[in-house]
Amino acid sequence: MIMRQGQQLLLPANPLFVWGSMLAALALDMFLNMGLTGRAAWVPDLLAVVLVFWTVHQPQRVGIGAAFVFGLLLDVHQGALLGQNALAYTVLSFLAVSIQRRLLWFPLSSQSLQVFPLFVVAHFLELSLRMLAGGTFAGWSMLLSPLLEAALWSVANIILLAPQRRAPNPDANRPL
Repeated sequence: MIMRQGQQLLLPANPLFVWGSMLAALALDMFLNMGLTGRAAWVPDLLAVVLVFWTVHQPQRVGIGAAFVFGLLLDVHQGALLGQNALAYTVLSFLAVSIQRRLLWFPLSSQSLQVFPLFVVAHFLELSLRMLAGGTFAGWSMLLSPLLEAALWSVANIILLAPQRRAPNPDANRPL
């Protein structure tokens, strides 16, 4: 793949780090849902951000199947309609794969604008499934969640790509 000018060459991603970061995001999401905020509608879904990040950057390792499994785990934890988060994460992962090549050509600030509609679609799908099953409307504060998730995209890029960045040590004998 041709890289855009100024883009840094990255080391291969460690599979243990990829899956460990997703499990850590799942655990943090579960912790936020249990005690800290108590299922507030405005709280960003950190697992969705990490899932989209790794689906875009490592589509060979993390894909629609992983999104479905993590969605089912979150459904069981929340006691939600079984498959509600699984379907939302599956659609989110599919949309992330579909824009993956285009997304990586944009600078980081524009990438946040590109992933914002993905998070909106996932939250709308989750809300519509909850409403069809007889749930209540979570309130207008839930519109804040996709905005916060898009803002966290830059933070996720910095943190999750840190182990892959090469040390800038120029060598006269090595072109890379």
